[in-house]
Amino acid sequence: MSRQTNFRAGFRAQLVRLFLAVFAVFCALNAPAQITPTLLTNAADVLSLSADQARKKIPVLVHGIVTAAEPTWGGQFFVQDNSSGIFVENRSDDHPVPGDVVEVKGITQPGAFAPIISKPTWTILGTAPLPKAKRVSIDQLTSGLEDGQRVEITGIVRAVTPLAGNLDVEVASGGNRIHVFPKRPANMDPQSLVGATVQARGTLAASFNAALRHLMYVVMFVPTTNDFVIQKMEGENPFDKPTIPLNGIAEYRRDIIPGERVHVKGIVTLQRPGEDLFLQDASGGLHVQTRQTNSLAVGDVVDVVGYPDIDHMLPVLNDAFYRKSPDKMPAPKIVFIPQIKAGQNHGDFITNHADLVTLQAKLLERTVRRSQLTSGTSAIELLLQAGDLGFTAEAEVPENDSRLAEIPIGSLVQVTGVCVTQTDEHHALRSLQLLLAGSDNVRVLQTPSWFTPQRLWVGFGLLFAVLLIAVAWSVTVSKKNSVLRVVIRDREKAQHELQEAHDQLEERVKERTAQLKFEISARHESELQFKAVLAERTRLAQELHDTVEQTLTGIALQLDTASKLSESRPESADHHLKLARNLVQQSQLDVRRSVWDLRSRSLEQFDLPSAVSTTGKQITDGTTVQLEVTAKGHVRPLSETVEENLLRIAQEALTNIIKHSGANQATIELDYGPQNVTLEIQDNGHGFDRQNSVGPDEGHFGLLGMSERVKRLDGKLSVSSEPGHGTTIRVQVPIEQDSPSSNFAASEAVL
Repeated sequence: MSRQTNFRAGFRAQLVRLFLAVFAVFCALNAPAQITPTLLTNAADVLSLSADQARKKIPVLVHGIVTAAEPTWGGQFFVQDNSSGIFVENRSDDHPVPGDVVEVKGITQPGAFAPIISKPTWTILGTAPLPKAKRVSIDQLTSGLEDGQRVEITGIVRAVTPLAGNLDVEVASGGNRIHVFPKRPANMDPQSLVGATVQARGTLAASFNAALRHLMYVVMFVPTTNDFVIQKMEGENPFDKPTIPLNGIAEYRRDIIPGERVHVKGIVTLQRPGEDLFLQDASGGLHVQTRQTNSLAVGDVVDVVGYPDIDHMLPVLNDAFYRKSPDKMPAPKIVFIPQIKAGQNHGDFITNHADLVTLQAKLLERTVRRSQLTSGTSAIELLLQAGDLGFTAEAEVPENDSRLAEIPIGSLVQVTGVCVTQTDEHHALRSLQLLLAGSDNVRVLQTPSWFTPQRLWVGFGLLFAVLLIAVAWSVTVSKKNSVLRVVIRDREKAQHELQEAHDQLEERVKERTAQLKFEISARHESELQFKAVLAERTRLAQELHDTVEQTLTGIALQLDTASKLSESRPESADHHLKLARNLVQQSQLDVRRSVWDLRSRSLEQFDLPSAVSTTGKQITDGTTVQLEVTAKGHVRPLSETVEENLLRIAQEALTNIIKHSGANQATIELDYGPQNVTLEIQDNGHGFDRQNSVGPDEGHFGLLGMSERVKRLDGKLSVSSEPGHGTTIRVQVPIEQDSPSSNFAASEAVL
């Protein structure tokens, strides 16, 4: 039993090992081939890489000869070794020249068409002759397989364009062309190469679509003048050859030589400068392709030389040159082709290719676009129909020429232009186009009738839409009217209720207005009474301050003086006691006048300057203050209010001088002006700081009383004082030119 078990276990292990071995072989056989990046040493190995492989930046080291390196390439060049040629993407202003033997180190890149060498470092090892060129046909070159290779071609020069240091030579052979860039020969007219048979050896370069990596065309760069060999020049001046009819360039001729230009003459029927022109003679018309831009006029006679060719199964003259001819030719005959009917053969149009023809057709559509050939012109394309044949007529006109754009669609027109046709291999007409020389070649024969089937259907549609809208509008209006009647009834009811509420509100407003008027009148009377009481209290306070307090101050001063002199000088003490008694009597008069609102006794007996002087002497008597009172101007009576207030201001100022200033001199000046009276009081005391002066809060009401009196008189009060420089009080009060009685009435109103 154990042997059998061991045998089975060993057999299973062998099967597992066999399966694993087979699986490993299978995986190895089916695994994709991996290219380990190694050093590539020839150009063919680089070119054999796919684009994905070239992106791996495989190191490259090649030895070869530089075959092409133009100064305008920014340092890039072609190098060729024994295997092939390849492009080197060198980004340096320094570069080798053709013939240099170089060692190039770099990495692979896919390039825009074929793999290339990128980020190179190169070393010149010497010089050597250029590699032998491979002889190929132009047909082989167009495949792109010879990209980067040095090749040799032979062909006929069809056109030459001079460049800065090179020539752009178009070489044709076997129906194909290639641009060859040789060095510009010295002392040679480049245009003399046209028609010559040449042999060119150079490096082939591909022009490609980089986004799609598609080949577009190939060009050849010829590095030396020895590589561009002129094998045969054109035998004679083609303009000296006999002319052949325009319709004869594609006919059989025994003397025809392939690759040689022919000479024709005709009248210009249309020109598109830089693109082509159309000629016509007695035999017919011809399409001429030329790059010349010399302006020609319709009707000019020109000699033209060019290469006969076939385009869209029709003869054409390619790579042509023209010049005006002094010869005269009859005007080209316009071929009138009748309107084509259904089923008619279109062969007439084929025989009239490039002829000047006239057709009558109906205008179906019009397209206007900006011309891409000439600035300031518009390309107008007319879609026309003659019978069952549709064709186009195209003209280039100035942008300000609107005649073709204004032709109504549907008009019957007559167009005259060059007939351009395209046919197939069975000579059947594929397309027809008329090229017009200008807007004058289109004439309107009949404008379209306004009443057309399309417009009839449009009219029916509009009428139906109007009827449908009218019915819908009627239904909508009826519904709105029924709803509106209900709304109007509800609104009338609401308006009636609103009117009743409005009437009730008016009654309440009247009652409330009367009540408010009564309350406002009562409040106004209370405010007037309060203001009157307040004014009277203010006036009494000022009167008590300016009269009683000042008189009591004077009495106190006289009594203090009498007390001091009672022992030393009794006579002087008696005098001061008499003055104090007089001040008591004066105080009684002031109190009585304040109570009974009597006139000032001082002003009854004296004028204002005298009253100020008398009052001042009474106040300063017995003090060290020397007072001087002066008056300027025309001294005249003023209103009682002005004189009373100015007197009280002077008294208050003198009292303040005696009590606070410590002055020994004081002056009072009254200046009577024509419109103002000015009271100025000065002293030579120690002065005070206005910002730090005491006020009513400390019981000093002097300046406040002065300010209120001046404000009541609409005057101005200025107080100037500095510590150590005395004080000046200036009061300016406007005076009116009225009588004292009127001034009195005014003052009573103010008080």
